[in-house]
Order: sequence, then C-alpha cells, then structure tokens
Amino acid sequence: MENLRETLGDPPDRVRWRTKQNLDFAFLMMYSQPKATFYVQLEDDILAKKNFISTMKNYALQKISEKSPWFVLEFCQLGFIGKMFKCVELPWLVQFFLMFYNDKPVDWLLDHMIHTKICSLDKDSKHCKKAKSQLWIHYKPSLFQHIGTHSSLKGKVQKLKDKQFGKVALFFPHKNPDAMVESAIKHYKQYSLTRAYLGETFFWGLLPQPGDHLVFTFTTPILIKHYLFRSGNAEHPSDRFYNTSVEVLPMSSHTSLSRIDYNATSDGFVIIGKFDAMGVAEGAIDPQLGAIKVLRLNVHSESENWAILSEIHISAS
Repeated sequence: MENLRETLGDPPDRVRWRTKQNLDFAFLMMYSQPKATFYVQLEDDILAKKNFISTMKNYALQKISEKSPWFVLEFCQLGFIGKMFKCVELPWLVQFFLMFYNDKPVDWLLDHMIHTKICSLDKDSKHCKKAKSQLWIHYKPSLFQHIGTHSSLKGKVQKLKDKQFGKVALFFPHKNPDAMVESAIKHYKQYSLTRAYLGETFFWGLLPQPGDHLVFTFTTPILIKHYLFRSGNAEHPSDRFYNTSVEVLPMSSHTSLSRIDYNATSDGFVIIGKFDAMGVAEGAIDPQLGAIKVLRLNVHSESENWAILSEIHISAS
C-alpha cells in the first residue's frame, strides 16, 4: 500500500482508497467462499426492499434450474452494491482483483473480467454487449437504494441513486388519539409536529436543545397500550433524537407505581422509555399507571443535527 502507482490520473489518496477497497473485497470473498452457496456484496448505507433475501435466493435458484449460465445477478445498478455470485466461481474474481487491484475501481474490474471471459476480438461491440448480458443479469426492480451522501473517501460527496428502486417512504402515518400538540423546537417549513401527529408528513425540528419538549396533551385522558416514535428518515438518517426520554403524566397523582417502580421527574412525569442508538423509542405502558393525561419527549442534551420524527404511533387500549 506504500508503493502504489498513480493510475487513471487520480490523486494518491483516491488511488489508495480504491486499491484498499479492491483488496478488502478480494480477502472477504476468499474468507466467504467455502461457507455458502451464494455471495452478495452490500454496503451499510443502503435501504432494502422487504423480503430481499428470499427474492434474491429464489431468483438465483430459478436461473440455475433454467440452466442459465449467469456469472453475476445484479439487484442494484449502483457500483458493486447488490451483486450476487456463486461461491464456487469467486476464485475467478479474486484472482482478477489481485492482479489489477491498483489499476481500476472494483466495479470496473468486474466489467473487464466478464468482458475478457466472454467477448471475442473478431466480433463487434454489439455482439460483446449481448454476450455479456447473458452472464450479467439485471433484476428489476432494484432491491437496494443508496442513501448515504458522504463517501468513505474524505471530502467526496456521493449522490448516486438507483432510479429503478422507486420512491422511498419518508414518513409512516398513523391514526393517533385526539390531542393538543406543542413544542418549543422550531419546525422547518411545513414539517410541523401537528401535521406529523396527524399523519400528514414528518416533523423536522431545528437543533434540539437540553430541556426542549415535544408535548402531546390528550383531549381525554387515555389508557395507552403501546407507543412508537421513530426518528430520522431515508434521506436524512442522522437527523435523529439522541438522549431523549419518553415520559407520561398519569391522570391520578396518587398512582403508587409512579414513584416506586419508575423514575419520576420533579414535575410529576413518569419516565417510561428513551430513544435507542437507532433513534427509535418503543414500548408498552403498564396499565397500572392508569389513564394518561400527557405524553412528552424530553431532550437531555444538545444535538449537532436537526431532528426528524418520521413515525408517531400512540395506541390506546
């Protein structure tokens, strides 16, 4: 890695980045090759369609039963995401990557390898393209979408999207109990907490601060069976609520549980949950707490990002 040739006119840091990626893929393939029937390359900043594993497996088995001579099944058009190979054929790729890891990006090497494998020098490019399409099969619609914007290469912004994936849901509407909704967190444009509670859009608040609340005061006190608050969405996955608790105010201030089995705030709210590392707060409420007058989200630390609530679901008994 210290003596890499500068290729494709790329600066040294980019050459090093894509070279390491090629070697990482090669070593990962070598490790995985004896462990399974199929190998699929994914990334951490993607969305996946429901049941994607079953869809991919069934499609691969269908192609095998049809005796199709495929080398790669592509479930996403972007880069090296969502490419499936037969483990028995991975050594072809590994050898190719280990020969040319310094020369080109991994997705280019995949294309070149199949070109070398199938294209004839005495045939034109049209014939080559047709031959390659028999080994490199595209599945539609795409099962994966890239959602990250910042590449692992410092300073690079990656905005590529797979148009075949379709639209991505940015919020999940629910019918919630009648309530008055308020917050000191200023909302961006039309993305208000009231509209989010009604299931019309998501809430998008500007930089939550310690002591900020999102308050849901029910028109009539209710027995709450379950609650779900999901923060962030596909386009802004980092705009989450961090270090934020879920608290309720029971109708009866004499509820013994509120001070024995639960932590309580100085103003009488019972702390029943908090947002986890993925920006989700979910749980059931002990029916012994009785009817609930108010539910609130209490922010305990300053946020570096704005915050989105893409799902609010309060289920009453």
